[in-house]
Amino acid sequence: MRGLAVGAIALTSVLSMAACAKDTGPTSPGSTNTAGGCKLADKPAAAAATSSTTASDEKVDGSALKVGLAYDIGGRGDASFNDSAAAGLDKAKSDLGIKPENLKELTAAPNEPEDAKLTRLRQLAGEGFNPIIGVGFAYAESLAVVAPEFPNVKFAIVDGAVEGAANVTPLVFAEEQGSFLAGVIAAYQSKACHVGFVGGVEIPLIQKFDAGFAQGAKTAAPDIKIEKKYLTPAGDFTGFQDPTKGQEAATGQIESGADVLYHAAGASGKGVFSAAKTAGVKAIGVDSDQYLQKTVEESKDVIVSSMLKRVDVAVYDFVKAVAKNDLASLPKVFDLSVDGVGYATSGGKIDDSLKSVLEGYKAQIIEGKIKVTDKP
Repeated sequence: MRGLAVGAIALTSVLSMAACAKDTGPTSPGSTNTAGGCKLADKPAAAAATSSTTASDEKVDGSALKVGLAYDIGGRGDASFNDSAAAGLDKAKSDLGIKPENLKELTAAPNEPEDAKLTRLRQLAGEGFNPIIGVGFAYAESLAVVAPEFPNVKFAIVDGAVEGAANVTPLVFAEEQGSFLAGVIAAYQSKACHVGFVGGVEIPLIQKFDAGFAQGAKTAAPDIKIEKKYLTPAGDFTGFQDPTKGQEAATGQIESGADVLYHAAGASGKGVFSAAKTAGVKAIGVDSDQYLQKTVEESKDVIVSSMLKRVDVAVYDFVKAVAKNDLASLPKVFDLSVDGVGYATSGGKIDDSLKSVLEGYKAQIIEGKIKVTDKP
């Protein structure tokens, strides 16, 4: 009995120590905390103060435009990629004076045949909508067919390009740059020095998020451990529309020890947030500022930030450029230098100290001192 009592006391001590370790936060840069958190790399130099001028107050009349938007799967309300495009359309309606009856939104279905996209684009063009925006690289093949049929219509495609189609404007992003900053956030927020990435579909686009996140986390904390899971293989796009799979993948990573999860999984990210909420760990959203999204409001307290992929900016800028007849004014890539990607601070989880670190890394990327890879 005496031996059992001693053993019980020892076990209690071990559990108490473990609890203390769990409750200990990240360490200061360059120091080691044996009770939890990462040994962080030295902070980057502070970003230089900059001043810029913008033409955002320029008055442009878009009232004569009829704008069509062809969403990817999930459509308006996915709390992610499509909602960001929708926000750009809403801003164009408000700022450029586009009439409600001159806006039309259509949405793709999961794993739909290619001719469904052809029909959707032809419907919009045939009804006189111009410009028309295909939200997602999945529209590339269809635009290669439809755009030449309507040479006077100005098309755009988010996350893609159509070679040889002069009337299709590519709206592409440096997702890896924004994801680098998400990786830094994860490293600074993790108590276990163990984080996770959940990708919707294993395709080159989502691998850009994966690659940037891993590089950012490793740059901030070289010894950090990173879990990774894709929900579906290339060709099966249901990975962007399956919250249950997202929750299962996230739960597996949490059980492996990850305490900050970053997703690039579209509507499946709702499941990632649910798993984080249930387990009491942290999560980083994607595309939109997901802390503010009504469809994931029940999980907002675990969302420490979101990697902002400013599809809203690209959609708005494209429509505005069409209204001005000045497509040459658009950037070739929406990257950190034009605020095409970034990070959200809603919810107050990104304090001034961490923001200074993020701005320092951002400056180094813009200056070319850090080259962010787009391949895992």
